[in-house]
Amino acid sequence: MPMLGGVRPPIAALLCGLLAVSALTALGLGTVHEQDVPQALSDAERQIAQDAADSVGTSINASARAVRRSAASATPAGSSKPAAVLRSLLPTGHPAAGGVLLDPRTGKPLAASGEKVPLTGVDAKDLARPDTGNIAPRVVTSGTGAPRLLLFARVSVPVAHRKQDENQDQAGDLRGDQDAEERGLLLVVSEKVAAPAVYGAGRTGQLVDRNGKVCASAPTTGAALAAATGRRALPAAAANAANTSVHTGDVSGSVLGDGRHGLRRVTGWASVVSEDGKDDASGLGLTVLTAREVPPAKAGADHMWFALVAAGALVVIAVLVTLVLWGTMQRPLLRLHLSAARLARGVGEVPQGRAKLARPVPVLGFGELGRAGRALESIRRQLLGETGPEPAQEVRRRPGVRALVLVCALVIAAWGVPLLFLLNRVPAANAVPAAAVADQQARTEAAADRVQRSLGGSRTDLAAAASALSGASRERAAEVLRRERADHPTFRSLYVLDRTGALVQQVGKQPVRTLVPPTGEGITQVNTSGKIPAIAAYARIPAPGKAKGAKKAEDTAPAVVVAEIGVDALDDLVSRPGLGSVWLTDERHRVLAASVGFEAFQSLPSRRLTRLVAKTDAAPGGAGKSASAVLHAGTSPGEGLSVAAAAPLAQKGPAAGLGWRVVSAEPAAALKLAAYQVQARTMLAGLLALTAGGACLGWLHIVVVRPLRTLTGCAERLAAGDRRTVLFPVHHDECGSVTRSLELLRQALVERDRGTGADLAAVPAPSFQCGSAP
Repeated sequence: MPMLGGVRPPIAALLCGLLAVSALTALGLGTVHEQDVPQALSDAERQIAQDAADSVGTSINASARAVRRSAASATPAGSSKPAAVLRSLLPTGHPAAGGVLLDPRTGKPLAASGEKVPLTGVDAKDLARPDTGNIAPRVVTSGTGAPRLLLFARVSVPVAHRKQDENQDQAGDLRGDQDAEERGLLLVVSEKVAAPAVYGAGRTGQLVDRNGKVCASAPTTGAALAAATGRRALPAAAANAANTSVHTGDVSGSVLGDGRHGLRRVTGWASVVSEDGKDDASGLGLTVLTAREVPPAKAGADHMWFALVAAGALVVIAVLVTLVLWGTMQRPLLRLHLSAARLARGVGEVPQGRAKLARPVPVLGFGELGRAGRALESIRRQLLGETGPEPAQEVRRRPGVRALVLVCALVIAAWGVPLLFLLNRVPAANAVPAAAVADQQARTEAAADRVQRSLGGSRTDLAAAASALSGASRERAAEVLRRERADHPTFRSLYVLDRTGALVQQVGKQPVRTLVPPTGEGITQVNTSGKIPAIAAYARIPAPGKAKGAKKAEDTAPAVVVAEIGVDALDDLVSRPGLGSVWLTDERHRVLAASVGFEAFQSLPSRRLTRLVAKTDAAPGGAGKSASAVLHAGTSPGEGLSVAAAAPLAQKGPAAGLGWRVVSAEPAAALKLAAYQVQARTMLAGLLALTAGGACLGWLHIVVVRPLRTLTGCAERLAAGDRRTVLFPVHHDECGSVTRSLELLRQALVERDRGTGADLAAVPAPSFQCGSAP
């Protein structure tokens, strides 16, 4: 029967495993080189550009949605002159530079407001068709050469049957009698292309179109402005990269420029496109370009020498361990297997048996293998009648194969443990460059701006809904509330309070806690305890005046409309890739929302973070300022370092008085810094070596060492005269083969004893099967 497994596979696997780890060590550590500009800074610049692109896209989408909502909800009242209709259609609070109302049949303007709207290439008849869905915005060039963003919406207004000529009809009254028809018009709103919001000292930001033309630039001063004018080719390069990324699937990237005045320029670009590419801003072909000049770091050490030394040492250990195991375990066990098989064949062949039994059994190895060889030699001599059973002697146990395997494990551990715990540790003094800390602060400020813009947009949209609720019937008010909540998935609950604070109407989930009717409009924190933090936007509903069908103004004018903003929406706002763990805290530094799991109103997870946030607290009447630092989360130097930053939510706007902060903490080991890469790969090499060595040596202990110890005991008892114990092979390997041969030898000894007249008639049934499964 062929042998399966045995001593050779574990030893061969150990050699191959350690050699593979040594090769990975040489490749992994030898390919890490210190750069003058770490990859972490390039990645941070790319993410900063992505944050700015998301902000630009959100702003454009909000503007387009506001224009469409205003066109859908506004109804011309009073005078129906085209100019009055246009004024009623322009969205409340919208920063429109100009607006025009077009007749889709002729393409001529009926009314205009503000600056002249550039209409080159605008086909009013084609755009006004209702079967084309929402009209995508466009970026065009105005007469002055400045880029403008055009927003479109279809408008339906009542118009009387025409009784005048075309010119009089265009300039005349658009309001009809009771038999009036609906007339479709096209509203075009022009606004300036907003510059991307970028943060960080010395950082520039530009918004370019698909042709590389700069549409808007973030305010730059001093050295930043001079650096921007000295890199005129970068916008075109970024636009080209963004256009190419449409086919590759990349939406952002970074470029490392040449040195200039002792500085290296890091440029990040990101396309203004959503994940699904179906929003209003995705089709504009805009790209955000951010750039910053950083001082290059000193040339670092090359880790190739350390990699080669470590890999070479592991190769030597692998070869030595393999040779030791081969010489002291594999070779003696195979010789023992062959000797036992020879003796078993000798007792079965009568003519030639004595010749095979005449050859002594070589005693090789030490420990269990030496003892098994001596026992087998004793059995051979007993079969030849040269000697009788040897009485068992108490011998002092010496180190055996188990100790040998343990020594091999310790030798491998002597290489792996220092790599896992000691070598190539990152010193805490210069663990993170100052530029990386500044980038963390800039991205935290961008996250705070993202939250502030979202809250401000919710407040603005709610104010428009409050105007629509003025004087509306109960059915109309319910429709306005349902439409507003459908347009804002961030609203978990939307309700109206009357002047006494009673809840009049409500859509969505049950409010966490209703407000005392406030005055004006703004953002507020509803509760300061409980399981769910509640943040609400509110707006006073204006008095209806002389609303048709209204009995009393008090009966038709509730006091305030309130929108509770869900915590999940805030969690999504503060979550940004590569920013680490992010928390939104209230004025008492308690958590309101986070990108990681949290309990409502809990404290920040670290006292160091709390002290960092306290540095952002403002003096009386101020808004506070951002702060950043490298914090120690562990107890030993260099352990658990994280790059943390905190930024006030807003210095102006509806959220300025809340005292909220956005706090972030990114583990320094997660940054792509060469020192941390070397540390991680060094630890990985040590871990792989310990894993490979432990797995293979454990395998060897299971399939060889433990069966060999059992086999040695059985052989020694058989040599001492135990003829009753049946030797049962369990494994199909060398140990199993030796056990099988010993059983044949036992049977031969029993037959010999019977033939010589030994009293074996009363031999009881065996009570123990040597070699059986435990």
